[in-house]
Order: sequence, then structure tokens, then C-alpha cells
Amino acid sequence: MAKNDYDASSIQVLEGLEAVRKRPGMYIGTTDVKGLHHLVWEIVDNAIDEALAGYCKNIEIIINRGNSITVKDDGRGIPVEIHPKTGLSTVETVYTVLHAGGKFGGGGYKVSGGLHGVGASVVNALSSWVNVKVYKDGKIYEIKFENGGKTVQKLTVIGECDKNISGTTVSFKPDEDIFDTDIYDYNTLKVRTRELAFLNKGLKLTLRDLRDDNNVIEETFCYEGGISEYVKYLNKNKTPIHNEIIHLEGEENNIIFEVAMQYNSGYSDSIYSFVNNINTHDGGTHEEGVKRALTRLINNYARKTNILKEKDESLTGDDVKEGLTMIISCKHPNPQFEGQTKGRLGNSEVRKIADNVFAEGFERFLMENPDEARIIVEKSITASRARQAAKKARELTRRKSDLDVVNFGGKLNDCKEKDPSVCEIFIVEGDSAGGSAIKGRDSMTQAILPLRGKILNVEKARLDRALSNEEIRTIITAFGTGIGEEFDINKLRYDKIIIMTDADVDGSHIRVLLLTLFYRFFRPIVETGHVYAAQPPLFSISHGKTIKYVLNEEERDDYIASLNPNTKYEVKRMKGLGEMDAEELNETTMDINKRVLRKITISDAIAADEAFSKLMGEEVEPRRQFIEENAKYAENLDI
Repeated sequence: MAKNDYDASSIQVLEGLEAVRKRPGMYIGTTDVKGLHHLVWEIVDNAIDEALAGYCKNIEIIINRGNSITVKDDGRGIPVEIHPKTGLSTVETVYTVLHAGGKFGGGGYKVSGGLHGVGASVVNALSSWVNVKVYKDGKIYEIKFENGGKTVQKLTVIGECDKNISGTTVSFKPDEDIFDTDIYDYNTLKVRTRELAFLNKGLKLTLRDLRDDNNVIEETFCYEGGISEYVKYLNKNKTPIHNEIIHLEGEENNIIFEVAMQYNSGYSDSIYSFVNNINTHDGGTHEEGVKRALTRLINNYARKTNILKEKDESLTGDDVKEGLTMIISCKHPNPQFEGQTKGRLGNSEVRKIADNVFAEGFERFLMENPDEARIIVEKSITASRARQAAKKARELTRRKSDLDVVNFGGKLNDCKEKDPSVCEIFIVEGDSAGGSAIKGRDSMTQAILPLRGKILNVEKARLDRALSNEEIRTIITAFGTGIGEEFDINKLRYDKIIIMTDADVDGSHIRVLLLTLFYRFFRPIVETGHVYAAQPPLFSISHGKTIKYVLNEEERDDYIASLNPNTKYEVKRMKGLGEMDAEELNETTMDINKRVLRKITISDAIAADEAFSKLMGEEVEPRRQFIEENAKYAENLDI
């Protein structure tokens, strides 16, 4: 075809599920491990919708041998009649036709997490095989699909069951040609399964892993207290400052609204919102309405009771959120989400409804519980004073000109390049390693910031105290983003922030302290993938003129096994970063063509929050228990 032959034959028409296989990212986001797990939730969400409608009490999620998945529910069972528009059974229609479902106003569901009717058919399109069994009206029906949704067995009655039994069982195997991996992670499934149990009180969800005959894992999650138990769970490693978990709920215009909250002695807030069980991690109108009412009511109460004096400035939203753990759950018949990931609720009417429902319940709580109300207000006032102190302390971290940071405090050795997209900064443990890193770096694009000792544990400190720590002030200044209410990720001066510490207990502690700082005060730099951990090798293997560096014992053993049996080799355990000379450090850890970096991500913010609270918080017992349970994995601990 000539270069400019653009006619009707140039336009490709994809029919049915072919479009999903051609562009899977449009439907499930990615084809990596996250997309793999997304398939499970597409099927589970259909079962949850039955629970929301009041017809399902039990859901089982099973990881089978070979990493196929089975999801069972005791709902009504997918309709089996011939669908009037497709001429196919309704089961086949649901699994082979995009945008076919009971969620488009036909009376199937009042509220639903899956709004587009593509979940079941997308799973079918991206699987090597799918089997669906429906238990309904005393009969067991089965239909089978293979090779991306091709029907290989029409809906067939394969047996009989008790007339009181109903439900749907779906088994599927993700297509290895589509996904980067086909191995399911039990813990990833567990976190979301538990979350769904919290969000749907009384619903019993069982997760079972059958992949290892010698170690079958089964856990059941059911919470009669719903999101109040969720708050209790999130606060288990924290110290609540009032005993009662505040639970508020109401309904307006068929929109059901529910909030559970409790303050703790910490300095970070943990506020998570959901719409129809979907985690709205970017917030939205439901979250805005609650936060607006929270700020207004605490200020009003503080003024009326004269805890907040007339001359005092009003409390801000950040002040009243300090130490707050809150779950917001909204059930909406027609939610409008912003963005393809459904990360933010956009319905404007929800803001006022959320405000009204929350305000009515929370105002009643404050009036009926004056002792607890006073504790909450006084914590907010203390946070306000700390915020004002932090504002003054932030002045010390502001970069006035490039000249001020060429060698800030005698520590930062900046790079020459000014384009952030090609620059990286190594935060190095100690002056010795810092000296070697400075000599071994590429000075054009690599900046070095040596730390002297361990930084402050910010899990136990407010921002004003953190800003009094010289090491933290140096980090803030080097990054250029500002901190707190002035934070601006667009001003970040380095594309990669690389933590470079020894592979020992002290190095791990420093790394966790830095990650706690980043998670609590610079979270967007972690969320957007700018933070890495350097991976210095643990061993060197030399034979002849060849030197091979390996990260751990497993790599060491695999490499030795790959050598000719007659090869003479020598294995050396590598020295700490401070004991390496500049050439060794460059060769093993800093050269962009040879090094190994581990990207630090927040795949689940709630789990990350829990981990930092457990490992770095005030409570000693959870930390001791974690160490005892994980001591045998210490060398491979991914923190």
C-alpha cells in the first residue's frame, strides 16, 4: 500500500470480545500482576452486587492448583432463559456480550460496583478457559468457554440440586499470552477480601488457597459491625484517645451514607472513602462533604464551649484531621466517577447529602459526649499550634537560590544537570559511603546526600518537630518540593530518589525511617514512582578474569551451579558501602548500566499505613510480634 493510501480498508473493525484482547489495558488498566488480580474482583463484584441486593450471604474465592480461580456465591444465580435481544441464553449473553448486565436501570440492582456490564465478558475475553455453573430452580446448568471467550459448550443442564439451593460458580484461567505473570499472590487477595467483608457487614467471605497440598490455607472474614470494625482494625496498632468508635449513617434520595471514625494519639490521618465498595483513593464529593462538616462542627463546638477563644484563629481541615481514622462508605444508585480508574466520585449532589448526614450525627455525638468532645477539640487545637510552628520552621527549608544548595550545610553534593527528568539523588548512609559515592558517581546527573546517623522517626512526631531535625531539613531543601501545605511535586529536582544503605540491621532501620518520612510527608513522590532502594550485592564470585556480583544466597548458588564443574572460583561476602572504594561502589551499585534498583511502590495505601503504624508507631507489642513471626525471613524482608 502506498504511504498515503488511506481508505476504508485502513479502518479495522474489532467485533465482540476481540477488542478486549487487542486492548486489554482499556478494560483492566494493565496486564501486569495488578491486572491479573483485577480479573478476580470483576467476578467477585458480581457476587457482591447480589449481596447488596439482599440475596447473597456467602462468597468463596479459591486459588486452585495451576493458578486458576473459582468464585462461588449463594445468590439468585444468573438468569438462564433465552435473552430476547441476543437469542442466546442470558448466561452466554452476560459472558460474551460487552455492556450486558443487570445494572442499567432494568431493576436488576439498586446499587452496584460494576456499572458498565463488561466485567464477566472481559474476564472471559482475557482467559484461556472459563466454566460457569448456575444453581437455580432445582437444576444445575453449565456453560464452557475457551480461547478468549469462544463458546465450546452451550448452556446445558448437567444435574439436579435442592430447590432451596441457588447461586453461581465461576472458574477461569487467565490467558498466559495476555498477562505478564499468571501467579496469584495470596496476601493481595486477602487484603481486598477482608476489606470487602468490612464494607458489607454480615457478608461471609472465605478465601482458600489449594495450590500446595501440604499447606492448604483458608481464612474466613465476616464483620457484623461493618466499617466500625474496620476502624477498630486500622487503629489496632495505635492508641485511641476516646473509647467509642463514632458511627453515623443516614439515607437521602436513595443515597445511603455511612461513616465510622475514631481519633488516636498519632499525628497522621487515615481517611479512606468508598462508593459501592470501590475505593475512591482520590476522594470526591462524598469525602469533601464529610471533611467540610467535620471542620465546621469542631470549630463551632470549640467556640460555643469557649475552648477556642475569640482571639484564636479558626481550626483548619488539617488541624481537625490529625490522628483521625475514618471510613466513609457511600452506596449510590448512579455514581459518576472521574477518571478511568474510578478513583474520584464526581456527583455534585452527594457533597451536600454527605455534609447533612455527617453533621446531624456528629453534632449529636459532640453534645451527648462532652468529655470525649473536649479531648478531640484539644487535640485539634494542639495540632493548630504545631502547624503554626511548622510554618515558621518551613522558612528554614526554602531554597532561595541555586547557590544556597550547591553544598547545602556541607552535605549535598549536587549534580551539574538542571533537568530533573535525568537527575537522581543518592541518600547515603554515613560520611564514609558518602565519600566513596561522591568519587564514584556521574557528577553530571547524580547527586549525593550523606546522612549522619539516623533521622527522626516521624511516625512519633508532628511536622514542627520533624522540621527541627537538621537531616530532615536538608532532605526537604534538596528535594525542592517544600513540605506540608506548600508541597508541590512539580518542583521535585530529581526523577529518582535512591536510598543507599548497607544490607544489615542498621541499614534496614535507616531505610525504614526514610520511607516513613516519605510516606507521611512526601507521599506523592512514592505514589508516582520516584523512590527506589539501591541493591548492593551481597557476594562476589570470581573465576579467571570474570567477577560476578550477586544479590543474595539464591543467586550465588544458581550462578555457581551454572559454572563448569571444573571451574575454580572464589566467593567473597561483600563489604559494607562505607568499606567499598569508589570504583567498587560504582561498579556494583551506581552505574546505571549494571546496578539493580528496587522501586518502592504503594500498591495499597491502607496496607502501607498499617505497616508503618505497626513497625514505627508507639505500640511495642505489634512490632515485637511482627519481628518474631518474620525473623526467619529477615534477609529477604522487602521494606
